[in-house]
Amino acid sequence: MNEEERAVEQLGADVDATVSRAAKTIEPGRSGFTIAVVVFVALIALLLPWAGGHPGWRMFAGDGGAIPLLFASTSTLFGVLASAAALVTRRWWLSWVCTVGCWISSVDGMLAIWSQQSSSVSGHPGDGPGIGMILMVISMVVLAVQWTRLAWSRS
Repeated sequence: MNEEERAVEQLGADVDATVSRAAKTIEPGRSGFTIAVVVFVALIALLLPWAGGHPGWRMFAGDGGAIPLLFASTSTLFGVLASAAALVTRRWWLSWVCTVGCWISSVDGMLAIWSQQSSSVSGHPGDGPGIGMILMVISMVVLAVQWTRLAWSRS
């Protein structure tokens, strides 16, 4: 094998490695900036009132009940942590995790809002959701749409 054949073989191996690496990654582009801004808004929403005047981060202590705790957990896990990891690593499979997780979190958020408006055992309606909870639900829907677009762009 002469020098020229070895160079062509090496070039072919490099091209194959590059194509394989590109198939496993996403290029977020402008959607990545939108996602980053919405993740920041979600972090702000955790500081605002959610249920009973308690901020969102207090939901982790169970201050708002089981359903707001579930929503706080899923929105933080998928909307903040997984989204940040997907933007940093640009892994295609993580974009699918974010897609599914943010849609599930959106449903959890609607249930959390409903739980704050429903009657408790006493028969009196609740105080209603706080601005932070509403802002977090909107953030999760926007993230779900953005991640869906990015995940399907690689299919």
